[in-house]
Amino acid sequence: MSLFKRTKPTETPILATLEIAPVLDTPVIPVVQPPPPPIPKKSIKPISVNGRSGSGKSAAEPPSAFLVIKDKVQQELINDLNQNPASMDQTSGREIIEPIFGRAIVSAGLVLSRTERQQLFDMIVADILGFGPLQPLLDDESISEIMVNGPHQIYVERGGKLVVSDVKFQDNAHAQRIIERILAPLGRRVDESSPMVDARLPDGSRVNAIIPPLAIDGPTITIRKFSKKPLSIEDLIRYGSFTEEFAKFIEACVISHLNIIVSGGTGSGKTTLLNVLSSFIPDTDRIVTIEDSAELQLRQDHVVRLETRPANIEGKGAIHIRELVINSLRMRPDRLVIGECRGGEALDMLQAMNTGHDGSLSTAHSNSPRDTLTRLETMVLMAGMDLPLRAIRQQIASAVDLIVHIERMRDGSRRVVYCTEVQNMEGETILAQDIFKFEEEGFENGKIIGKLQPTGIRPKVLERMKADQVDLPPNLFRRTGGARRM
Repeated sequence: MSLFKRTKPTETPILATLEIAPVLDTPVIPVVQPPPPPIPKKSIKPISVNGRSGSGKSAAEPPSAFLVIKDKVQQELINDLNQNPASMDQTSGREIIEPIFGRAIVSAGLVLSRTERQQLFDMIVADILGFGPLQPLLDDESISEIMVNGPHQIYVERGGKLVVSDVKFQDNAHAQRIIERILAPLGRRVDESSPMVDARLPDGSRVNAIIPPLAIDGPTITIRKFSKKPLSIEDLIRYGSFTEEFAKFIEACVISHLNIIVSGGTGSGKTTLLNVLSSFIPDTDRIVTIEDSAELQLRQDHVVRLETRPANIEGKGAIHIRELVINSLRMRPDRLVIGECRGGEALDMLQAMNTGHDGSLSTAHSNSPRDTLTRLETMVLMAGMDLPLRAIRQQIASAVDLIVHIERMRDGSRRVVYCTEVQNMEGETILAQDIFKFEEEGFENGKIIGKLQPTGIRPKVLERMKADQVDLPPNLFRRTGGARRM
């Protein structure tokens, strides 16, 4: 007898629904399928403010929950609480955002550990109130410079050495929003018509930004951080930037109204040293500072701070350093402190130094004191005045008294390597004499061993110091032998 029932072609075969069993008396045992696994609750991987999640993904690809929650928090701040995040400070902002953040977590159905919750909260606060992924780098006091090379590559400088950071932006738009947040309080802008900008952070740190199409790999940001507490002369002596003997000499030079140029390469510490030198200016003097972006941190009370202004959207209204230098001479300054000379303003600065504004300070990019004199000549020619070289050199020799040259050395340290006195003209040449010079002894444990030594020559400016009743020890310029270990 057949086991199968004949069916019409249009009917569904019973074979498709029955188990086939052998012709025995044993019962057919049905196959039991295992139950499906339970559906897990919504959760996200641990998120870290250092730019990496627990799954190993970088902050360039954050969980979608981050963006969803951030948008909810931001919208509630604006709509329900009528709060503009840009007008909130960090302390009060965190208190306002925390309950909104908690409600957003619940509505999104996220289950987070305490660590994950705090990390996500810190990321959202930084993105709403601070400078996004850059905020933890700005808060890290061991970092002196931040370099963003597009949204997914950020380098930092620690101890004079460059290292790559694991912090990243989400994309180009995210990086550009942070640039706009930096510029908003300053009234400056960056867009396709004006893709480069210099700015500063609230703490005085210098910011340079350049965006596509000029920056091919995405928005590029360079931040030169300043210490929250300005460095003092004691700090620089302790770090080995120079010696106590040099500190006594340079303090006497500032008090005696000598005109000083601080020279050095990019990132060598010129502005930091200029801040320290300006701290020696007496409180009784009226100081006018002139900068591209205000970053000097003078501690005196009687200070007038001037800052250049870029052109507006129509390409008009720009105010350059040269115009500010000319205007400052009508402000009855005792001292002029010019953040940096890089063009025709050098001519007006030299004229100011030669017309009763002794004791002025400035910085210039160069590789040595002799190169500084040559650069000053070139910058004066950039003013467009048809002056003979001899006249320019006479102006420089008469105006500049001292050049202090600082370098960032191969071990990452920043040290004064020359202190040179500018004397007078001899024929067509400006005479200059080194008063202090750094002498290197060797290299040990990754550090340069050496000392800023006096050359044994007494500077001619000692006569001016005596007239100002500023006395220095007679043995200050005496050589003490080889460099000692620091």
